[in-house]
Amino acid sequence: MPTVRFRGRPIDCETGTLLRTVLRDAGLTPHNGLADRLNCGGIGTCGTCAVAVEGPTNEPTTRERRRLAFPPHEPDDGLRLACQTRVRGDLDVTKHEGFWGQHVDAAGD
Repeated sequence: MPTVRFRGRPIDCETGTLLRTVLRDAGLTPHNGLADRLNCGGIGTCGTCAVAVEGPTNEPTTRERRRLAFPPHEPDDGLRLACQTRVRGDLDVTKHEGFWGQHVDAAGD
């Protein structure tokens, strides 16, 4: 059973579960601020659930690649959409600053 680590909290889940579902079932959110209420509901179009993920997952979906190539995201930032990412093993997940979690460069500041 994989473990997802998010904001200092370990969460056990079933292999293949969507990351967004894992977080929400644990009472957590892959969103910042108002994006928790102002989002697409998990269909991969808004980009507000973008997170940095370390560990085994599915390959990015076409919808996910398309959305993360559109501002304010940068395709080279290495982010994933929690609503399109399936857990395949233990993961470390980081949510960056910004409405869309797009401030990747601020992580090291």
